Amino acid sequence: MTQFRVYDEGDAPEAARPILEAAKKRMGFVTTLNGVMAESPELLAGYNALAEQFGKSSLPGPAKHVVWITISVENGCEYCVAAHSTLALRARVPAEVVEDLRAGKPLQDAALEAARHLTQTMVAQRGWIDDADVEAFLAAGYTRRHVLDIVLGVGMKTLSNYTNHIAHTPLDPAWQDQEWTREQTAL
Repeated sequence: MTQFRVYDEGDAPEAARPILEAAKKRMGFVTTLNGVMAESPELLAGYNALAEQFGKSSLPGPAKHVVWITISVENGCEYCVAAHSTLALRARVPAEVVEDLRAGKPLQDAALEAARHLTQTMVAQRGWIDDADVEAFLAAGYTRRHVLDIVLGVGMKTLSNYTNHIAHTPLDPAWQDQEWTREQTAL
């Protein structure tokens, strides 16, 4: 297995250091994901820029968490499911929503289920979603802009999910309580 180093703001490549310092200010620590990505300052910068833009997107807050967890479950990213489950719970997304997402189950809340379904379908079908799926999402109260915001979320999570798969990124202590394995999903 190829070993990837987990850098911090003190030993990372020079171009990555300010990005890691900013991430530490934002999160309170440098995540191991950011530490691994620091090997490529461009990947680190791109990921963090997409994360910032997705955070500003027009999707409602709970739907953003649904998108993050759904993508990570669909891609089988154990690191990101744990991290985003923790962040969703901190943001007061109901525990039963987080549990159902982690299990790959439909959600009881119709609007959040529409976001979960469209996201899961988009990832599974590599973007080739049927018009009927888009229309059902729009009928749940979302907009065309929200569809494209989900595309942004998929791009962001693809970068982190694939990095974690390749690097076997160790789970941060902050995410340990929400540790997840691919075997926990109904998919």
